[in-house]
Amino acid sequence: MRIIIKQKFSHFHRIDAMTKVNMPPEEAATVSLLLQHRLMAGLDAAIAGLMAQGAQAREAMPGDILFREGDEARSYLLLESGEVEVFRYSHHGDERVFHVFEPGQLVAEAAMFMPHGRYPMWARARSACRLFRLQRSSLHQACQSQPALAMSMLAGLSSALYGQVNKVDWITSSSAPERLANYLLQLKERQGTTVQLPLNQRQLAAHLGMRAETLSRLFTEWQARGYVTGRRCDWKLHDLSQLQRLASLAQRPF
Repeated sequence: MRIIIKQKFSHFHRIDAMTKVNMPPEEAATVSLLLQHRLMAGLDAAIAGLMAQGAQAREAMPGDILFREGDEARSYLLLESGEVEVFRYSHHGDERVFHVFEPGQLVAEAAMFMPHGRYPMWARARSACRLFRLQRSSLHQACQSQPALAMSMLAGLSSALYGQVNKVDWITSSSAPERLANYLLQLKERQGTTVQLPLNQRQLAAHLGMRAETLSRLFTEWQARGYVTGRRCDWKLHDLSQLQRLASLAQRPF
């Protein structure tokens, strides 16, 4: 029987090293990464050990498909390094990227609770990645035995749902310049005033609910006005006050 020593996350950021000796390497590495995730904030660290049971490590190269829309959703992903994007194909065969995940994030955890039990999107490695596949069965057992984990997951999923509602409202009620300015300023929060777009311009246009020609025209106009400089995916933000003025019209108070 595997023994797990319980410790509070608020006081410890790891499970005791002697406990990890009894774990397979993949599970021990998964526990270490999970304890850095906001999902575990304030929770007993031993819960991470329950979630990590059966975890499998995987290396992926750029372009590798990690799961397909419609596949049975038996596992979700924990990203250690690299980037993963989730996307769908339209009826016309166009590809739309919905989100790009970065190290430390969970991918498709919501799919573990969907009644149909299938992935709603495709997932693909954008760069060389190292990740862990966590088992749906282990997550269900952890939630059933640890209500605090279930509540934490509900809070996270509710926040994501609220974000999507705001996004739909944002796309339908704001202008193309407002959406682009807001998007660039969100990138600035993570990358600084020199930003690299995680999507190509056609994908970004679809993400922002505009035509690719409109996005290209906006970048051309903003360069001429001195708001930004750059090309393709690499941009330098100069007139932050002007971008903030545009973005504020598309932002909600909470």
